[in-house]
Amino acid sequence: MEQTKRPRTALLDTIRGLTVINMVLYHAIWDLVYIFGVDWEWYHGNGAYIWQQCICCTFILLSGFCAGMSKNPLKRGLIVFGLGAVVSIVTAIFMPSEIVVFGVLTLIGSCMLLMIPLKPLLEKIPAILGGILSLVLFLFTRRISWGYLGFFGKELIRLPDWLYANYFTTYFGFDFPAFYSTDYFPLFPWLFLFLTGYFLFRLIGKYLPKATWKGIPPLNFIGRHALEIYAVHQPVIYGLCLLWDMLR
Repeated sequence: MEQTKRPRTALLDTIRGLTVINMVLYHAIWDLVYIFGVDWEWYHGNGAYIWQQCICCTFILLSGFCAGMSKNPLKRGLIVFGLGAVVSIVTAIFMPSEIVVFGVLTLIGSCMLLMIPLKPLLEKIPAILGGILSLVLFLFTRRISWGYLGFFGKELIRLPDWLYANYFTTYFGFDFPAFYSTDYFPLFPWLFLFLTGYFLFRLIGKYLPKATWKGIPPLNFIGRHALEIYAVHQPVIYGLCLLWDMLR
């Protein structure tokens, strides 16, 4: 049993560990640019945006993938959602100008909890059909917070303004005009990317135990402790940047 689980865990942990490193680097540069005034023009362009999107999409896809084999989604979902709430409270108190509301942890925790009632229904959908539909719906709703539905920036359906009303609607992706968050991941469109990961697991998950690659040990370690690193990385980064700013 241990021999069949190890390769699967190593592969996922290696990918997750590499993503965590990218996340820490991205947030370190974010702090330097937006808090400590470092002038780096590249960070304001498409390259940094693509980097950021690759990080968050990988995390959400992996979370959906792992939801397919989760043994205790309620406990895990509550932990992740609760940690997201802690991040919101801490930033609201100590860094109100950089407040996080409906951040990525709140999203992932919400998706995990939603999988409890949804999973019996999703299991009735063929994996390849579910994966394609989920990905198409993710792309179709990608600009929902911009006020419309469509593909690749092409507006097909304009959504009514009354949808964008308050914090409740903002949680679902209809953010009201005065809303502000430095890390905003609403339920839509991101739930569909999470479901894409779930259906991807159903497509290829059975092949993973046959893999022989054991991953990269340092990345495996980071990947196994991704949640803990996420919880502490911003205060650590901020402290290091503050020290650097005092010494320069």
